[in-house]
Amino acid sequence: MKKLVLAAALAAAATTASAGAYSEPMIEAPVVVEETTSSSAGIILPLILLAVVAAAVAD
Repeated sequence: MKKLVLAAALAAAATTASAGAYSEPMIEAPVVVEETTSSSAGIILPLILLAVVAAAVAD
């Protein structure tokens, strides 16, 4: 009788150790950081040129 209880206990312990299905590991996507340039630098030069042309025309 002791062997039967011991066998049942070992069988129960073995089934819980292997319970569950294999799932693939979760891989997080890499973080992409884009550096942006200020758009005000692209408009300052034309505004300065416009001011120079306007000053030249006003004279």
